Amino acid sequence: MSKRHLYLLAFSIIAIACAAMYYKWSVLKFPLQPDAQVQVWTVQAHVEYQPRAAANAVTLQIPSYTPGFAVLDERFIARGYSKLESSSPEGREVQWANRRVVGEQDLYYRATIVRSQEQEQALLDFDPVIPSPPELEEPYVTAADSLLLQVREGSINNVTYARELLRRLGEATPSEEVALLSERYGADESDRAYFAVQLLARRSIPARVIHGLQLTDEPREGEGRLQPWLMVHDGLAWTIIDPRTFAEGLPSDLFLWSSSDRRVLQMESEAAASLMFSVSRNLADAMAIAERRLEVQDANLVRYSLLSLPLQAQETYRVLLMVPIGAFIMLLLRNLVGVKTYGTFMPVLIALAFRETALVAGVTLFVLVVGFGLLVRFYLERLRLLLVPRLTAILILVVLLMAAVSVLSNRLGLEVGLSVALFPMVIMAMTIERMSVAWDERGAGTAIREGVGTLIVAALAYLVMSWRPLEHLVFVYPETLLVLFAFALLLGRYSGYRLNELFRFRALARDPDPITPPPSPADATDTASSGKA
Repeated sequence: MSKRHLYLLAFSIIAIACAAMYYKWSVLKFPLQPDAQVQVWTVQAHVEYQPRAAANAVTLQIPSYTPGFAVLDERFIARGYSKLESSSPEGREVQWANRRVVGEQDLYYRATIVRSQEQEQALLDFDPVIPSPPELEEPYVTAADSLLLQVREGSINNVTYARELLRRLGEATPSEEVALLSERYGADESDRAYFAVQLLARRSIPARVIHGLQLTDEPREGEGRLQPWLMVHDGLAWTIIDPRTFAEGLPSDLFLWSSSDRRVLQMESEAAASLMFSVSRNLADAMAIAERRLEVQDANLVRYSLLSLPLQAQETYRVLLMVPIGAFIMLLLRNLVGVKTYGTFMPVLIALAFRETALVAGVTLFVLVVGFGLLVRFYLERLRLLLVPRLTAILILVVLLMAAVSVLSNRLGLEVGLSVALFPMVIMAMTIERMSVAWDERGAGTAIREGVGTLIVAALAYLVMSWRPLEHLVFVYPETLLVLFAFALLLGRYSGYRLNELFRFRALARDPDPITPPPSPADATDTASSGKA
């Protein structure tokens, strides 16, 4: 297989892995840091009313389309009331009903909200229906027609017509027509917006009122205010206008509460009711919020991922996913640097044991166990035992030594020594055996160098594998291992010098001393003549 094919395969794997990681980070909002936090808002709607009859029904419009935000959780609090949720193309609503109510009543709706990049365009897909014009009598008919005629002179299309109408209705010093009409529609912002829709209907302009809360990034808590916005259809699409600033477009900090043409709060009885909002902003764990957001948007993305596993299994995979990281570090140190070790994956297993004992204590325990095992191994060599019985004897002694160290550490009050039992016993026994064989065949220097190399690789692998940001990154983005896989493929064809070989053979890289050429015959004759002279 040619190198070009290998390079193409490796770079394709890297591109796929990076694309998957970017999608998780930019779209699914998976955090890159383990302690990352995101802003979360808790919005509460409080309905308070004094019933005038025994049976009462309360209807509240609740969020449905929330462009720029995602509703993670909802709570309905209404003691003694039945609850009925219903959805329509225009939005959602909840109806509370109770046959017997006495005294002041309090009903609550609470939602947990987080920012989202998804912009739902379904909000602007309403049919441009023209509502029924208001039934006005004189002198309101004349005032409305006069006002609409003045608005027409200052506009060029439906959008500018609606903006000019809102501007005139909201003037601090209103005209005579607006002052007269204000007696009909009232001075409230919401009432003024609904009356603007009715006036636009007299000119066959489709319009409707939506309500929302502005959620700022400032860490404040208190009462919120539900504000109206006006939607006007220009013949092609809907345009949103702010009745206060007359700006077009949906603000980025606006949480759309209701897009229905109905009132936000409706009472079947004639009881006087009030609707109050409170908003609190908090910081929450970004990973938990990302999981909850996925459950709301697409539960399958969570069901078929590591996040769906039980917590105990997740903790296990947090460790297992770090094993390839340690193996890649060992690959770099062996193939590029030239560090000699005992075995291929033995340093990685020792590094896993260091996660329980910490680095210094783990190295100390490793040296003690291996040193004592070597002494026993040299003694067993005199008995001329076969390989399998000798390994079994060494394993038994290693286990007894671990138990002795644990008991002694417990008596001394050292918790570090209790973790020695987590060392892989078979690996320890094989390390002792391989180190003793290397001692006999290649000398003590080679055996000690390979033992030191094993500890160096294990220590470096432990430092990297225990780095919490990297552990979080590999668990949340397992595609990272595909990048290591691609680099392992590329390094698999490397057959050049290692760093330690460049150091060992540095003398060959120096320029040799120039060799003096022998003298020519003419030079030899001149030299002899000058000697005779």
